Amino acid sequence: MRIDLHAHSTASDGTDSPAELVGAAACAGLDVVALTDHDTTAGWEPAAAALPAGLTLVPGAELSTVSVDPDTGYRISVHLLAYLFDPTAPALVAEQTRLRAERRTRLRAMAERMAADGLPVDADEIMGLLPADSPAGRPHLAQALVRAGLVDSVDEAFAHYLSSRRGYYVARRDTPVEEAIDMIAAAGGVTVIAHPFAYSRGATISEDTLAGLARRGLTGVEAQHPNHDPDTRVRTRELAAELGLVHTGSSDYHGTNKTIALGQETTEPDQFEELVGRASGYQVVKG
Repeated sequence: MRIDLHAHSTASDGTDSPAELVGAAACAGLDVVALTDHDTTAGWEPAAAALPAGLTLVPGAELSTVSVDPDTGYRISVHLLAYLFDPTAPALVAEQTRLRAERRTRLRAMAERMAADGLPVDADEIMGLLPADSPAGRPHLAQALVRAGLVDSVDEAFAHYLSSRRGYYVARRDTPVEEAIDMIAAAGGVTVIAHPFAYSRGATISEDTLAGLARRGLTGVEAQHPNHDPDTRVRTRELAAELGLVHTGSSDYHGTNKTIALGQETTEPDQFEELVGRASGYQVVKG
């Protein structure tokens, strides 16, 4: 089986619609694909409705969370993948609604900072292109910078304009990762930390923090990821074994927003079965 457990659609910051995403997964030879848009489950129904025969869909989301280093007090962004949870759980619905609203406010603020600095960016135009109530992220602003001819790619936009080290950056108030793990567990779902040691992306959690999250109820870690080098992949799998965690592999596909193909990284079938076996809030959908 070929299993990819981390992919995004236009319901958040991908460029494939949910229907196009499952079609692309089938064309890529996948047997299982997870839809994990940022802080939303809006793509679940259209993806399931368009599911090709033979493909299994794992409904999920990527939650914006934060961990506080106990020694330094430094706040570290943690991308928490959640799968097979009840999407109607009240606490979860409320928190995802808050996060989506905050993402839209943040995107507008960053666009307005750029416009005030003379860059050809129109906040109203960018927001007008987004579906109502969809999560808004920096990739949407990156696409606007590409359209304006300021950069040639989304990656270049992040490097020159959108990183936290640039003056246009606006912080956001993410969910404490411990609370997110609790919310997903209460909704019958399972949780996996995405690219936990992707040092090229910025500060990462420590191994001690990961151990604490495992004790809290974390289900797994994403070991095979495009931003993990070979040594990191090996160490992450070792930690998973030590802590009783599932280890997964995923592409983190975003369509044309990233040069990563669906199925570029995959999850081992036994790890997938273990992950699904621990969930009770929602079922996989079989095409």
